[in-house]
Amino acid sequence: MKTKIKNAVSSKVNAIGLPILALCWVSFFWGTTWIASKEGVKHMPALQLAAIRQFIGGLLYISFFLFKKTPWPKGKQWKTIIILSILNFVLSNGLSTWGVKYISSGLGAIIGALVPLWIVIITFFRGERLARLTVIGLIISFGGVCVIFYDHLSDFMIPDFRFGIILSLIATLTWAFGSLYTKKKAASFNPYFSLGLQMFISSILLFAYNGATGTSVSLNTIPAISWWSIAYLVVFGSVLTFIAFIYALQNLPAEISSIYSYINPIIAVILGAMIFGETLNVAIAIGGGVTLFGLYMVNYSLRKTRKNSSEIL
Repeated sequence: MKTKIKNAVSSKVNAIGLPILALCWVSFFWGTTWIASKEGVKHMPALQLAAIRQFIGGLLYISFFLFKKTPWPKGKQWKTIIILSILNFVLSNGLSTWGVKYISSGLGAIIGALVPLWIVIITFFRGERLARLTVIGLIISFGGVCVIFYDHLSDFMIPDFRFGIILSLIATLTWAFGSLYTKKKAASFNPYFSLGLQMFISSILLFAYNGATGTSVSLNTIPAISWWSIAYLVVFGSVLTFIAFIYALQNLPAEISSIYSYINPIIAVILGAMIFGETLNVAIAIGGGVTLFGLYMVNYSLRKTRKNSSEIL
């Protein structure tokens, strides 16, 4: 009897406990990657850092799937992978990394959380109707962003700050397009092997850009702190945390597994204030909270709409 109870408890922990731990891991460590990026780009070109990170991360993924003898993509699948590598990694990851060179890591993380808003706006212009709750969520999120930037109005007079904001916004927009394109094409190939290929291809494109524009620096001039940042981003940002994310996604309901996207900015803002002395005032705290609440309403509304649509079908 005791053995049965012990086995039942153990299976319950494995079924719920481990996925929750994986989600906690994702929630924390993806929030810290903004800090690592901020530290790394202080001492080297941002796009070169992104290129090195994605080259190493992509190589690790590809090596794993080659060891598993996973079939290579074929024909038109390569077109999809190349498009996603440009949208998700060259533009989104590259520009967001570049953006935090000029703005705080916490602000970069909050802007990064706006991806669902772009997705809603894109789908609206494609002719899809928006639920009332989605519209309310959009308005609340926009209000939260206004509160956040109220404290930065004078900073907009600084060209570098404006440039960082523009880069970060474009990064979220391209990630939104990449997310929609992934949803449309994901069934046509192994998405996890594709992730490694996207990273690797994007690194080649970024290396080529750095070389053509003369913006890269010699590897032996990159300080140790930047190499440690790259190592952290590869291990915790590109490999371990993504494995945990996939595990949580596969074993938890969507409404729970998406919680990480609301916690990441909070982690980034708090750590940014503690480590770099970045501004953490009432406007950022309230505005960030309002923005994340609005995003939650948008995501909840979208999930509810998808669920109702599937039930009708």
